[in-house]
Amino acid sequence: MKEPVAISDVLDTFTDLWSPRIAGSVNDYDVRLAKVRGEHIWHTHDHTDEFFLVVEGELRIGLREPAGERTVTLSKGSLFTVPRGVEHKPSAPSGAVIMLVEPTGTLTVGDRHEEVPAHVDVTTGHPLA
Repeated sequence: MKEPVAISDVLDTFTDLWSPRIAGSVNDYDVRLAKVRGEHIWHTHDHTDEFFLVVEGELRIGLREPAGERTVTLSKGSLFTVPRGVEHKPSAPSGAVIMLVEPTGTLTVGDRHEEVPAHVDVTTGHPLA
């Protein structure tokens, strides 16, 4: 990438929910943008952490940790990293735009997951059109 990328321009290129677009890269990591609403699925990334930054709206992330289950709530401008191996479930009842940073090739549903409903795109991220 040799030119700056405006987040708003990326967001104008798609309407699909839970279907991230690769907006850039850093070393061997993708910087992905996604529009989300409703619930994702419980899933686990066995070999990588997952970084979330809320660009617009509010994101909730359910976590199943050794000490029990909890939910973190991220408002616009907040970030959170889910550690590798922690089962988690993002949701956005009112909708949100999120940025994710993950190793290139990481599936949106992780390495282990519950059944994938039709509204969740199983992808490693879509290139920009």
